[in-house]
Amino acid sequence: MPSYFVRRARPYCFPLAMVGSALLTGCGQGKADPGSTAAVEPPQALPVMRLVARDTVLTREYVADIQAVRNVEVRARVKGYLEKIYVDEGQLVKKGQPLFRISDAEYRTRLARLRAARSNAAAQARVASLELDRVRMLTEKNIISKTELDVALAKLRAAEASVAEARSAETNAALMLSYTLVRAPFDGVVNREPMKEGSLVDDGTLLTTMSDARSVFAYFNVSEAEYLEFIKTRARDSARSTNQARLLLADGSRYAPPGKIETVESQFQASTGAIAFRARFPNLKGVLKHGATGKVSLANTVHDALMVPQKAVFEQQDKNYVYVVDERGTVHQKNFVPQSRLAAFYVVKSGLQPGERIVCEGIQDLRDGANITARPVTLRSMLAGNSLIP
Repeated sequence: MPSYFVRRARPYCFPLAMVGSALLTGCGQGKADPGSTAAVEPPQALPVMRLVARDTVLTREYVADIQAVRNVEVRARVKGYLEKIYVDEGQLVKKGQPLFRISDAEYRTRLARLRAARSNAAAQARVASLELDRVRMLTEKNIISKTELDVALAKLRAAEASVAEARSAETNAALMLSYTLVRAPFDGVVNREPMKEGSLVDDGTLLTTMSDARSVFAYFNVSEAEYLEFIKTRARDSARSTNQARLLLADGSRYAPPGKIETVESQFQASTGAIAFRARFPNLKGVLKHGATGKVSLANTVHDALMVPQKAVFEQQDKNYVYVVDERGTVHQKNFVPQSRLAAFYVVKSGLQPGERIVCEGIQDLRDGANITARPVTLRSMLAGNSLIP
């Protein structure tokens, strides 16, 4: 009996041992070999900046339309042929300097005729005055009736009215004659001259335009929010505020002399919601021309501002987020509300606090809860890299 049971037990014990060995072998294949040389990938190293509240000068640029302080059209005021052009296009002229001469023979003849008419009317008035004296003497002696005196007085008044009318016509003729010589209305530069010598001009014909560009106006539009920010800053810093503006030319270079904001319009444009500003810039070297374009740069100080690099921000459903890094190097996305945008930075309105650390670059592949190796950078280094520190 015992030998029977031993022989029967061996076939059953052997397969179980094989199965156990197989299971142990299979489980061992899923475990890492302590002696393996495969490297574990370290956390990604990314630049991380600690948020610091600081007074920041915000600089905004606006497209500007540059206009001369005075730019007028010079038009003919009488009809005639353009006999003489005294100045060339682009020439600097003084106030009262002759520019054009229109044929004046007709106006001289008319003036001479009206002067003669005025002299004749004056002579008729003199005769009427003498007649009145004679009639008054006869009336006092009761030789003639007072009716004759009234008639003589009426004739004198009519003659005097004729003199006044003739004098007015003569003055008008002299004025029309003076219009044949067109003079510069102010010191400035003569622009294009569309009419040439010998051309027939009429009353109102454009002869040229003149610009007084010793200083220029720069007109630019500001949004309502930025206008309110400007007004509040000027009220808060009134002791230091100079309303100073800078001008960037079309080639991107900075115009050296600073300008000053002089006026702001009284209403916002319904179509754009913006309001127009006007700044004045000196133009002593004549670099700026009427009709030129450029950009006006305004500086505004924001106190205790938190600045976030634009590269650190991503959007989800029209909201702005950044990745905040905790002390263990784990990132968490956090929503914030920007106040304004400055070059490559956002100024924070709410949602972030001083002292928090944010990932500055390389956020495309990050996910909430990921671990990184923080590579510290400073706000000053990033500002200097974006030319925001003077």
